[in-house]
Amino acid sequence: MHGILWWILVGLIAGVLASVVMGGIGYGIVGDIIVGIVGAFLGGWLFSALGVGTPFGGLAGTIFVAFIGAVVLLFLLRLLTSGRRRLP
Repeated sequence: MHGILWWILVGLIAGVLASVVMGGIGYGIVGDIIVGIVGAFLGGWLFSALGVGTPFGGLAGTIFVAFIGAVVLLFLLRLLTSGRRRLP
């Protein structure tokens, strides 16, 4: 149970930070948590694929990797959805 709470906390922080950096208003608390958690997986994969380690360890390093992944995820989501037009 303690591990799940850490994932939620990391996801929330990374998702909110990524939304702010990307200039959006976010997706709400649940959406930001999901973006952050998916971003953590994406960031972990990216860092290992590039052979790069986190610049610092512990919780701050985990949040940093999740944040980078969440920014990449939001960037990709906006690329995919920017071509769609909303009808009035």
